[in-house]
Amino acid sequence: MAQSKSKSLMNTDVHSREYAEGLDRKDPLRHFRNEFLIPTKADLKSRTLATSPRQDPGPEEPSIYLCGNSLGLQPRRTTERIQSHLTTWAKKGVFGHFVEHQDSALPPFLHVDDAAAKKMAPIMGASESEVAVMETLTANIHLLMSSFYQPTKEKYKIIMEGKAFPSDRYAIESQIRHHGLDPKDAIILLDPIDPLTSVVSISQVLATIDKYASSTALVWLPGVQYYTGQYWDIKTITAYAHSKGLPIGWDLAHAAGNVELQLHDWDVDFAVWCSYKYLNSGPGGIGALFVHEKHGKVDLEAIDQGKAGYRPRLSGWWGGDKATRFSMGNNFLPIPGAAGFQVGNPSALALTAVLASLEVFAETDMKAIRAKSIDITNYLEKLLLQPSSHGSPNPYRIITPSKPEERGAQLSVLLDEGLLDGVMAELENLGVVVDERKPDVVRVAPAPLYNSYTDVWDFVRIFREACEKVKATRDAGANGSVMANGGKEEKRWGLIK
Repeated sequence: MAQSKSKSLMNTDVHSREYAEGLDRKDPLRHFRNEFLIPTKADLKSRTLATSPRQDPGPEEPSIYLCGNSLGLQPRRTTERIQSHLTTWAKKGVFGHFVEHQDSALPPFLHVDDAAAKKMAPIMGASESEVAVMETLTANIHLLMSSFYQPTKEKYKIIMEGKAFPSDRYAIESQIRHHGLDPKDAIILLDPIDPLTSVVSISQVLATIDKYASSTALVWLPGVQYYTGQYWDIKTITAYAHSKGLPIGWDLAHAAGNVELQLHDWDVDFAVWCSYKYLNSGPGGIGALFVHEKHGKVDLEAIDQGKAGYRPRLSGWWGGDKATRFSMGNNFLPIPGAAGFQVGNPSALALTAVLASLEVFAETDMKAIRAKSIDITNYLEKLLLQPSSHGSPNPYRIITPSKPEERGAQLSVLLDEGLLDGVMAELENLGVVVDERKPDVVRVAPAPLYNSYTDVWDFVRIFREACEKVKATRDAGANGSVMANGGKEEKRWGLIK
C-alpha cells in the first residue's frame, strides 16, 4: 500500500493540491495536528467567543494558521492541565505546594518549575540543571546581563545585530547606561552589508569579533533573526568568540522549538527565550534561560572560607537552596545550575500552560520536528517561487536565506511597495493567519507539529491571488482616470493643470 502511494505521488503534478495531500499522508508527524486547537474561519470572523448556532451540521472549515512564529496554537491538553491546577488550588489551598495526587499529571506547585526544566532541556540541547523556566525574555536578559556583562575600562563594548528585536536593544542600552557608559560608544552594530539580502553573513560576524575583540566585553546575538528568519551559526560563532576570550549570549526566541539546538555541546555561555511562539504556552507565556554548567557551579568550600563561591548575579529566594528555602535565613546559597539564577516564585499557572505543550514535544524529538520543518518550508518556498501564470514577475521576493541550514520554519516575503495592507486584508478575509512587519514584509511560518502540506498549498494559492488582485487594483488606480476619487489621490490634481 505504501509503495503504491509513493508511486502515485511520483506521477502527480508537484504543484497540485493532490500532491500536497499525498505529502500529508506520508508525514510521520501528521497525528500531532489533532493535539492542537486550530481556529476555524468562522471563529476568526466572529465578534463573540460563544459558539453561534449553524445551519450546516458538518464540521467548520479550519483557518490556515501559519503564524506560530508569533503565537503558537493552543494544545488540546492545556485546558485539562490548567483545570487540574485550578482544582488543586481550590481543594488543597496552600497544601497544593507539597501534596502529590494520583489523578493529576501535575507535580505539586513547589516542584512545577523543576518539571518544566526537565521537559524543556531536551528541546534546547541542554542538561536539566542548565535550564530554568522563569520570568519573561527581557527580564531574563537583564538578569543574565547582570552576571555576564562585567565591563572594564579597556573592555566594555557589546557586539550585537543592528536589526535586533527592539526589546533586546532597549535592554542592552539600559545595561550599558547602568554601568555609566554611553551606548553610542559601547555598542558595535552588525548590519547587513547588502540591504537587498537583509542578512548578516557569518564572515561578517567573525570579522567584527576580530576587529573589536580587544575592547569587547560581551557578544549578544539572535539564534534566528525575527525579521528575516535567518538561522545564525551558533556553534561556529560561539567557538570563535571564545577563541578571543569573549563570553557570548543568545536570544533564542525564534529558535526554541523551531531548530535543533545543542547549547551544552556548543559551549554557549548563556541564552534566553520565550515559550509562546513555537513552544505554544499562550500569550505572554513564561520565559526561560540557559546557563552552561561551567557557570552554574557552587563552591561550598569557598563559601565556608568567606568567599563568594559562585558567579555574581542578582539573587532572589527562589534561586536559593531548596533544602533551606523555608528556613528564612539571610545567607543566600544558590541552587547549582540555572535554577540558582531564579529570583521570585514563578507562576505555577504559567508553568502549567507551558508544561502542557512540552508534554506534546516529549512524544517526539527535535530531530523529527526539524526534518519536517526543513521539508515543509522547502515546499512553501518552491510554491512561492513558481512563475506567475501570465509571465510577469511575481510582486514579491523571499528575503530569508535559501539554504535550509540557514533558516528555520519562517519565510519572510518582501512585497512590492504599497501591497502589504491590501494583501493582509485579503488573507484575513479568507481565513489565512500570517503576520506582517512594516513596511512590506509578510512572515509565513509552517509549524511542523500542527501545519500540513495542504495548509501550505492553500496558503500559496490564496496569497498569490491576493497579490495579483491588490496589484491590479493599485496599477489601475495609478493608470486610471485622473478624476478618480475627485483626483485627490497621489496629487493627481496636478495632472489636470
